[in-house]
Amino acid sequence: MANYYSDHPEIAFHLNHPLMERIVELKEKGYEDKENYADAPVDFEDAIENYKRILDITGDVAANILEPNSESVDLEGPHLENGRMIYASKTFENIDATRKAGLHGVSMPRRYGGLNLPNVVFSMLSEVISAADAGFQNIWSLQSCIDTLYEFGSEEQRQKYIPRVCAGETMSMDLTEPDAGSDLQRVMLKATYDEKEDCWRLNGVKRFITNGDSDIHLVLARSEEGTRDGRGLSMFIYDKRNGGVDVRHIEHKLGIHGSPTCELTYKNAKAELCGSTRMGLIKYVMALMNGARLGIAAQSVGVEQEAYNEGLKYAQERAQFGQKIINFPAVYDMLSRMKAKLDAGRSLLYQTARYVDIYKALEDLQREGRLKPEDRQDLKKYTRLADAFTPLAKGMNSEYANQSAYDAISIHGGSGFIMEYKCQRLYRDARIFSIYEGTTQLQVVAASRYITNGTYLQIIKEMLENKVSADLQPLKERVEALVALYEEVLSEVKAENNQEKTDFVARRLYEMTADIIMSLLILDDATRAPELFAKSANVYVRYAEAECRGHYDFVKNIKAEDLENYKVI
Repeated sequence: MANYYSDHPEIAFHLNHPLMERIVELKEKGYEDKENYADAPVDFEDAIENYKRILDITGDVAANILEPNSESVDLEGPHLENGRMIYASKTFENIDATRKAGLHGVSMPRRYGGLNLPNVVFSMLSEVISAADAGFQNIWSLQSCIDTLYEFGSEEQRQKYIPRVCAGETMSMDLTEPDAGSDLQRVMLKATYDEKEDCWRLNGVKRFITNGDSDIHLVLARSEEGTRDGRGLSMFIYDKRNGGVDVRHIEHKLGIHGSPTCELTYKNAKAELCGSTRMGLIKYVMALMNGARLGIAAQSVGVEQEAYNEGLKYAQERAQFGQKIINFPAVYDMLSRMKAKLDAGRSLLYQTARYVDIYKALEDLQREGRLKPEDRQDLKKYTRLADAFTPLAKGMNSEYANQSAYDAISIHGGSGFIMEYKCQRLYRDARIFSIYEGTTQLQVVAASRYITNGTYLQIIKEMLENKVSADLQPLKERVEALVALYEEVLSEVKAENNQEKTDFVARRLYEMTADIIMSLLILDDATRAPELFAKSANVYVRYAEAECRGHYDFVKNIKAEDLENYKVI
């Protein structure tokens, strides 16, 4: 029987990373739950076995329920009835299956009914579910909104809402409005305090809200009358049980049909303030979006895996000119690049998740007043690393998912254009990944300060100190040559001190940064598990080499005055 976790040992490999022991130790707070909860691990080895069991269960559900339902969900999609969103029929089966498997509220502490899983494992679950059905992964993974409520809500709110999510209730984050997409400072949904009822009231419209008719919403709204910027925005909790929000429209989308994208009307809807006023965008949405961006990175890796699987299977079966097409260089070139991008992108995803795990666990200890003095520097270090790596993981993997889905169709030839083949759905689903939760262009903006201030270069030089196996040393030397080119053009761009040119070449510098970091990550993986990653390391470094040298030549030769040629108006 198929299993979307155990069929791909590359996923389990990332549970063996040297940082995992510290992550588990911090997340389990010295394994203190073992005295009160039967399912709590007693040590590191026990925790890893627990994670593997949960992943195996998820892989089984994904392969044998979610994937078989995916075509039906794509064809039916959700629909609107009397101001309410109704999921596709098979989506209800999917939700029921994941609830029965205990796969909701998984990141939350056990005292609220959660499984206390680290972000690395949650990302693995997201990848596996996305490989089966990327649209359903949206619905399922939005449970991670509860992390923001856990971090910034009151204890009363935690006790009220977290057990409900752990029991399987759904969530959404209601941020975007008709006039506020990427620029969330323009949010105008109005929040007013109702002194008589001792609550807040929300009025206005939200647009492009994923899973918008969920049970529990986190809502960005303007609480400070007369303000027009981010300092007037606060975060609120809306409970569907209280009424006051209707679904006005469900978007008819290119892909991820099972994931309802709603336009909502708030009419005097009762809500609770989450955290402090004025901090909604400045602090809380930033935390919410970083988590969502890592979720899209995992979603992208899942689709990358499935696109590769579909392309490989077809190439092994399809014969032309008297032989299987997998023997044609043009085809195995595509497949090898798809696999190399998948392995390198997955490594970037889980490295980012590990950094997030450490700083989130240290923050949790800090909130409880239990942070050790010697850990304060690590909190700062891993917060910076997570912040730097998140836009790389989201941007690059979302682009790779699009490229791999495109290549899967190319491998299928004319059949790839026929709706009966899955690769067309993967292609349609993948297109949104580089758009929502911050476009790739916005990921470049988020990463740019770490490029220009030398943070990435410092990280890369630290990574270069890692030893690789002797047979991979020539590849490492090629990466070292790329680092020299990167440092050269970066120094020249900074010395020129022309902001317009810096912004213009930012995408190329961003891709050079990511290509080099992923090359070093996949070399490390191949050193530890050559049977899994040696081929991908060879292919990816050569791919990165071609990409980086092209970007180097472009940035090196573009002049500020040349930018006029790129302006279409």
